[in-house]
Amino acid sequence: MNIGGIQKLTLLDYPEKTACTLFTVGCNFRCPFCQNSSLIDESSDMQKQSASEILSFLQTRQGKLDGVCISGGEPLINENLVAFIHEVKALGFLVKLDTNGSFPQKLEKLLTTGMIDYVAMDIKNSPEKYAETIGVPDYNIVPIEESIKLLCSGLISHEFRTTVVREYHTADDLVSIARWLSGAKKYYLQGFINSDGVVKKGLNGYSKEEMEKILQSVKAVLPTAELRGI
Repeated sequence: MNIGGIQKLTLLDYPEKTACTLFTVGCNFRCPFCQNSSLIDESSDMQKQSASEILSFLQTRQGKLDGVCISGGEPLINENLVAFIHEVKALGFLVKLDTNGSFPQKLEKLLTTGMIDYVAMDIKNSPEKYAETIGVPDYNIVPIEESIKLLCSGLISHEFRTTVVREYHTADDLVSIARWLSGAKKYYLQGFINSDGVVKKGLNGYSKEEMEKILQSVKAVLPTAELRGI
């Protein structure tokens, strides 16, 4: 496992649970608005933490934390993820996975074997603008569609979410996503906040008032949609 960092306590990342969040290194997307640009390149010389170090920390949190959030980067890139999750589960923790949905076969294995308890999948944009938004020209969205279908089958508690960036998302794009996710029980629109960690500088979010207006258009198609972090 390539683990680039840990947030030792979060009350936000795992719904209704106390948890810590692990950030794995390596991602197959190059989203311009990614807040964790230092985690994208697996060959990065950033200081990493070993799985054994993380597991030792988790042993000190047994009975104090409910769960462990595994974020990234894209966690499913890591070949040792399944073995690592097995050890985390053995310590008695719930496991939440954050994923971009590009590895549906790996995701399905985790779901069907009971290795994870909650999934948050990022929906980067409408199907027509996916490749542009993730920074991967000519990307085939079939794996994304397979992961959406898999999660909507009801195997596990889950949510979908989109970080809304003025330069990449219009209200029409978000309505298109809502149609794509028809029937989804949880869909969140998240406000973009610029920072030094983003891949592309100079991007902007929408105002609270603009996001609330966009949400009304989205809710007309997907009533379960909500704002988060606005």
